[in-house]
Amino acid sequence: MSTVNLIEYENADSEVKEIYDDIMATRQVDWINNFWKALAIQPELLRNTWTSVKKIMQPGKLDSLTKEMIYLAVSATNGCDYCINTHTAAARKQGMTDSMLSELIAVVGLANQNNSLADGLQIETDPEYVNGGRKN
Repeated sequence: MSTVNLIEYENADSEVKEIYDDIMATRQVDWINNFWKALAIQPELLRNTWTSVKKIMQPGKLDSLTKEMIYLAVSATNGCDYCINTHTAAARKQGMTDSMLSELIAVVGLANQNNSLADGLQIETDPEYVNGGRKN
């Protein structure tokens, strides 16, 4: 259950409705999900968050499916059930299969395990890997 009252479309002011309309048009859906309804308590937060999502999640050097899968991986690591569910649905809509999801979560688990080992053992980064292997 949300810790704030969700702002339904019919109860939203004109500023929030304008953002909701953009969300629905961009996502080609006829409803607003609870994430946006919760953020609508602060219209500026809603607008800023939607602007970032709209810009960053559009195809660029990475395609939309890859971006959704990255978002899903981070959400799994952070333990955000809401984001896991919504971005799994979005990735499935873009073509992610069950086997792709399973492989993605296996990579997430491996990375989390190995990150914990490297951090816990305070392993120094090899000079070849400093700066992501980029030579300055």
